[in-house]
Amino acid sequence: MRNGAGAADNAPGRSRTPARGWGRLYRQLRQNTAALWGGYFLLFIILVAIFGPYLTQHDPTIVDYSSKLLKPSADHWFGTDHNGRDIFTRIIHGTRITLTIGFIAALLGAVFGIVLGVLSGYYGGIWDSIIMRICDILLAFPGLLLALAIVSALGKSLFNVIIAVSIFSIPTFARIVRGSTLAVRKLEYIDAMRALGSSDSRIIFKHILPNITSPIIVQATLRIAIAILTASGLSFLGLGAQPPTPEWGAMLNDGREYIVEHPHVALFPGLSIVFVVLAFNLLGDGLRDVLDPKMKK
Repeated sequence: MRNGAGAADNAPGRSRTPARGWGRLYRQLRQNTAALWGGYFLLFIILVAIFGPYLTQHDPTIVDYSSKLLKPSADHWFGTDHNGRDIFTRIIHGTRITLTIGFIAALLGAVFGIVLGVLSGYYGGIWDSIIMRICDILLAFPGLLLALAIVSALGKSLFNVIIAVSIFSIPTFARIVRGSTLAVRKLEYIDAMRALGSSDSRIIFKHILPNITSPIIVQATLRIAIAILTASGLSFLGLGAQPPTPEWGAMLNDGREYIVEHPHVALFPGLSIVFVVLAFNLLGDGLRDVLDPKMKK
């Protein structure tokens, strides 16, 4: 019985993730120039979020009305806002806030979505019906509108923004994981594991989850971009980060009143959002092409 279980563990359908697998992934990703540069840019942004705040010369929150609305110069690379605060410094500090919101919201959405998707796809029956109907209800609302309603009910804060964004990310992960689980559950070696007496938890954690990591990774990358865009939108509407927090959406909201005479106040936070979201989307598309067998030629 033990030898049979070991043979089933080494079945061809089971996913393996050795260190060399990452090297192969990188070599395949290099064939997609846009995705590769998107990944490089995101790596740079992550380094900026970690080390950037320690290298800036100005304080991101101190008000200096004597320096307000200055144009970009050697002293203030991106100029200053209506309160005299250095925009470049605020963007650097806001990078950590923006990425934190995106990563945590996507992580929470993925964790709960994976749990619900596996339960729905593996057990089926009443679990499948209940979970999928809840997901259908959540998906019936546009993501930003659902997040807006949740934040309005919970209150204005970055923590509530993370909760709202993670909630509307759950049904997307759940449906993707459910579909992948249904496909893997029908494989012959899964039936062999059941026949050998393996428990459901063993089958799920050692055989199903390793085989569905590819669509989860791709979706997580794309959801981080959506989470950043949604969180910035909520902050722009005044429901997310509150002054003087240097969050990009809130900075964009501050600059809209000066967009004609002093466009730099809104330009640089807006470009930061665009470039980071674009980079995540490019990387996500590249990972999908590499990891999804259906996309390979």
